[in-house]
Amino acid sequence: MKSLSDLLSAIMVEEIIGSEDREITSLECDSRKIKLGSLFVAVRGYNVDGHKFIPLVTLAGAAAIVCEELPERLESNVTYIRVANTSVALGYLASQWWGNPSRKLKLVGVTGTNGKTTTATLIYEMARLMGYKAGLLSTVCNYIDSEAVPTNQTTPDPLTLNELLHRMVVAGCSYAAMEVSSHAAHQHRIAGLEFAGGVFSNLTRDHMDYHKTVDAYLAAKKSFFDNLPASAFALTNLDDRNGEVMLQNTRARKYTYSLRQHADFMGRVVESRLDGTLMSFNGREVEVLFTGRFNAYNLTAVYGVATLLGWDAERILVDMSRLVPVAGRFQTFRSPLGVTAIVDYAHTPDALVNVLSAIRDVVGAGGTIITVVGAGGNRDKGKRPIMAREAAVRSQRLVLTSDNPRDENPLDILADMEAGLDEQMRANTLSIADRREAIRTAVALAAPGDVVLVAGKGHEDYQEIKGVKHHFDDREVVAEALKQK
Repeated sequence: MKSLSDLLSAIMVEEIIGSEDREITSLECDSRKIKLGSLFVAVRGYNVDGHKFIPLVTLAGAAAIVCEELPERLESNVTYIRVANTSVALGYLASQWWGNPSRKLKLVGVTGTNGKTTTATLIYEMARLMGYKAGLLSTVCNYIDSEAVPTNQTTPDPLTLNELLHRMVVAGCSYAAMEVSSHAAHQHRIAGLEFAGGVFSNLTRDHMDYHKTVDAYLAAKKSFFDNLPASAFALTNLDDRNGEVMLQNTRARKYTYSLRQHADFMGRVVESRLDGTLMSFNGREVEVLFTGRFNAYNLTAVYGVATLLGWDAERILVDMSRLVPVAGRFQTFRSPLGVTAIVDYAHTPDALVNVLSAIRDVVGAGGTIITVVGAGGNRDKGKRPIMAREAAVRSQRLVLTSDNPRDENPLDILADMEAGLDEQMRANTLSIADRREAIRTAVALAAPGDVVLVAGKGHEDYQEIKGVKHHFDDREVVAEALKQK
């Protein structure tokens, strides 16, 4: 239990009606979880406005309500707290409820279109290799040191987020890394958190179904850096045209990384293969178990973060060589006959270009690349033809298939993708709605020395069809297909 007055000390209050001298049994933003003595925060969500549930939560026993607009009927046994923005208030209240855990460890946030999961995960792995206990909040899985905690959101809601950070503190973690999605920044899910540092990877078209414009998407990412404290560092990709934009209004200490120009942290690809890369970081060469320029950017960011956190310089280089790829990110499978298959989460045009360019750099002009790719339903339709075209330009054969069709007809999604292809591209393209059959077909078409890229789902172990998640794992299907090759 917490006192209401203590909780309210964490937020900017515009008006209070009722007593602050109350004991609060739980903090909730979901009206279905209200119990006697709860503090309910009426958040204006993307689909539902929590204010409409105020009458219900008072009946359920809520002791206090945080809202932007007071209800017409005020109950005498309930305290009403009016604030300017309940989403922001929820973040600060959640931090206060859990004892402000982000202040008790060094929290590094990673944002950008591509590379968030890999970069955040590798920061977490580096911390553990350096001998520290650490936590991770990511798309693939959350970790409290070595304990895996399943996730279904890139960035959880403030209550879940602060509870996980609290558990990390209790477990003795000194560091934590987390992905900061554009949705989370825009919805103020990270409000109230104190970051030790922030990283920007890149920005390309994504989430237009939510943000509507690229400028709005950029603004959401930038808001994360705008709110970093002066005690934090802000590390940005100098090679991305939006990299310096992220630093314009931040109070944090500013640093850059690059593969192409002078920066605080410079990475260089010396030699690349399908099973690894010889890289240099600020002039020091290291063999890493990653492939592709996009991974070189991720690793350079990790090198920068490790340095800015003050870890031992020589140990950083050693541990960079020990890092392993994240599940479903350029994950490589090989058959005894010499066919290579790569499973990657690439689900944007830019990510596809990065992965296919990495493969082409390694296999050379004579190698055959067969790409399997789809697009998610109920999401940005504008990127579908672009993805198909980029894949067709960089592959010898293309197999279009379903991804997570959700509520859409997979054939309609395929038609949207096919619209991006010219006549010559169509001649080298198959459209197979069944994803399992599409992967099997691509592997069957491959000859020794060829590379099959299965893009879009990566680590995901399901397909979402008509509101139901069915088990489906690209990695399992690829492994099975290669055995039968």
